[in-house]
Amino acid sequence: MKSLSLSVSQRFFWCDSRNVLCWLRSDHRRYSQYVAARTSEILDTTEVNEWNWIKSEWNVADDGTKWTGQVQMKSDDRWFLGPAFLQKAERDWPVIPYNQETTTEELRTSVLVHRKVRDPVVVASDYSSWNRLLKVTAYVQRFVYNLQAKRQGLVSHQGPLSSEELRQAQLYHFRQAQQEVYHEEMLVLKEGSKNGENVRKQWQQYSRSQIYKMSPFVDEDGVLRMNSRAAKCSFLFPDEKFPIILPDNHPVTKILLVDFHERYHHRNYATVANEVRRRYCIPRLRQTLRKMRCGCQWCRNRDAKPAPPEMAELPSARMAAFTRPFSHVGVDFFGPIEVLVGRRVEKRWGVLLTCLTVRALHIEVANSLSTSSCMMALNNFIARRGTPVCFYSDRGTNFVGASKELRDALKAIDKHEMSKEFTTPATSWQFNPPSSPHMGGSWERLIQSVKRNLTEVLKCRRSTDEELRSALTQIESVLNSRPLTDVPMDNESEPALTPNHFLLGSSDGSKPLTLFDDSVQAVRRGWQVSQMMANLFWRRWLRNYLPEITKRTKWFKKVKPIAVGDIVVIVDPELPRNCWPKGRVIGTVEKGSQVRRATVQTSKGVYERPAVKLAVLDIWSENR
Repeated sequence: MKSLSLSVSQRFFWCDSRNVLCWLRSDHRRYSQYVAARTSEILDTTEVNEWNWIKSEWNVADDGTKWTGQVQMKSDDRWFLGPAFLQKAERDWPVIPYNQETTTEELRTSVLVHRKVRDPVVVASDYSSWNRLLKVTAYVQRFVYNLQAKRQGLVSHQGPLSSEELRQAQLYHFRQAQQEVYHEEMLVLKEGSKNGENVRKQWQQYSRSQIYKMSPFVDEDGVLRMNSRAAKCSFLFPDEKFPIILPDNHPVTKILLVDFHERYHHRNYATVANEVRRRYCIPRLRQTLRKMRCGCQWCRNRDAKPAPPEMAELPSARMAAFTRPFSHVGVDFFGPIEVLVGRRVEKRWGVLLTCLTVRALHIEVANSLSTSSCMMALNNFIARRGTPVCFYSDRGTNFVGASKELRDALKAIDKHEMSKEFTTPATSWQFNPPSSPHMGGSWERLIQSVKRNLTEVLKCRRSTDEELRSALTQIESVLNSRPLTDVPMDNESEPALTPNHFLLGSSDGSKPLTLFDDSVQAVRRGWQVSQMMANLFWRRWLRNYLPEITKRTKWFKKVKPIAVGDIVVIVDPELPRNCWPKGRVIGTVEKGSQVRRATVQTSKGVYERPAVKLAVLDIWSENR
């Protein structure tokens, strides 16, 4: 049909096998695998109503499949013209007899298993504690016994449950689980005890026994046990000589394994498996224990870990090329550092301010962590480096207070129209979420470098204020001379780019002796040379440095984002894991199709935390 240029509106298929036509018109899943597969392939490309019946002597296909070599096909033969009835009207075509039934030898073998199992009085799946299940079952059995004892005039049972009553309750659930799963085996063992018949490997074509290798037998209590080879050992208990056989996927087995799991404090997995194996024989025990541990809500909460989202794109402040250095500034405090003031010892703190674009840094000294000391350090920085466009920091109380002071100062400038000589503070301030030092990695890494250099300079001794400021200034100069890109070893004509190139014009502050352009016009206009050098540094920054910082070093995969309503654990490294607060997510902040921070409602208040500090609890349910 794909090769013909004619359009085909209706198709007719002819077959002389009534069985085949019957198979096509019935449910093909009733037949054997071979017939079902071939029938399914035919019905994938054709319709049932397109198939028609033809007598065998009229079947043209036999001329090509059953000829003996003596037949000479001519141009007027039916092989080329088709059956004769095709020349007649469609009402005269042969019709399939409807009284034809298919043969039964191709039908699938039907297996009907009839089991007679009594419904349990106490359902094990309704309980989560093995001891509670045994107690409830023992009280129900005592109630039944007391009713019978009252009718027969016997003494009824009173008081606390005895060990024998708990043992009978345990055997009751074992028998119930074995009757539901190993009904055929137990029936054969009970009826075959007279003639010595044992459990067979295969009962029917599609039924196999899972315990035939255990040499099972039924004891005097009606419990199915394994006949082990340690029957003559006198140092073992009866349950250890003949372990009780339990199905692996049954509520009784699950609640029993949960009891062992909790008895050994949700740990010691090998010990749990060994203790269970001493008394019970459970097929696929290790897989069953592993599945049980995966379903334990206590273990799921204990092992919950944060799923860091994919590393976000770089902020615009890190890629603000061709802008003045220190336009986007990250600020943080470090210390304290002890200094000598006369005969007393006082504390000082360092204030590190770094340009997020060219990675230059500026260090100030603060006498305290108060807002006033922070404002004084920021004013000194602004007087030397200019007014930034935006400050970035964590949520320290001094930074929050400084941002309010700057905001009030801006309002005062707009309201009273102060003179232009007033140094205008930063126009905005952005804060990172609490407990998210990784979001301030640009300045946290520099603080580490400053501390290491300060240790080498001061040699772990107390210094004066003057010595401290001198040491921090030297460290600032050294760190601003650090290379931002790889140091080329084969090309000495082009040194590595440093932050001092954008601040001083060279890595060490020295001025170049020769100009890049020797023309008279360029010499007369020195500002053009400076602008040309700055553009050259920025082009190198775009070519060499920017591709390096755009690479993701970790958190490569996208994860399932935290959603409102999730139950989470707030990770706090300073507290033991059992003391980490739990709460419900009431709000999220999304960036780049990934949730970066969330607001959590706990019993102690509302917290805002980054996604890397939130471990989502997978609340387990039987019905999911």
